[in-house]
Amino acid sequence: MRLLPVLAVLLLAAAPARAQQAVDSLFEKLYETQNPIEARQLERKIWEAWAASGSDTIDALMKGGMAVMETGDHARAEQIFTSMIELKPDFAEAYNKRATVRFLTMDYAGSVADIERTLQLEPRHFGALAGLGTIMEQLDNLEEALRAYRRALAANPHLPDASEKLKELRRRLDAREL
Repeated sequence: MRLLPVLAVLLLAAAPARAQQAVDSLFEKLYETQNPIEARQLERKIWEAWAASGSDTIDALMKGGMAVMETGDHARAEQIFTSMIELKPDFAEAYNKRATVRFLTMDYAGSVADIERTLQLEPRHFGALAGLGTIMEQLDNLEEALRAYRRALAANPHLPDASEKLKELRRRLDAREL
């Protein structure tokens, strides 16, 4: 009888490792592909994997938080994402979504703090890195914006518009130095 609880604990402990292996495999394929259509599909699968918490409750909160955010009720969306973080503090996508809401309300300091936590949990989070670049650009910190976009492009070499954004930031920085 005692074997059953031990097996359940072992299976639950293995689930996050398998999920991480799946994300690692998707990133390997993303780095290798030269096909833009395949890159978009892999990117979508990475986003889906990031959004999957492994908890039905957290997944329902994510879905609800996204729906509330889309209605423009940013205060309520932030509350939902904060609840997710309280329930599962190691869930990177909860921080990333709260960072998005905070960006939308121009709480750049709060957004950057959530992005930093997202990146501690998932250093390859190209969405968070691109968001950081956008915030730094909004704050006219072009050097940090350039650094963030470079990291985003390193994480996802197929990131839409990132190469153009890098060129634009370099041009703007060069113009400042004149």
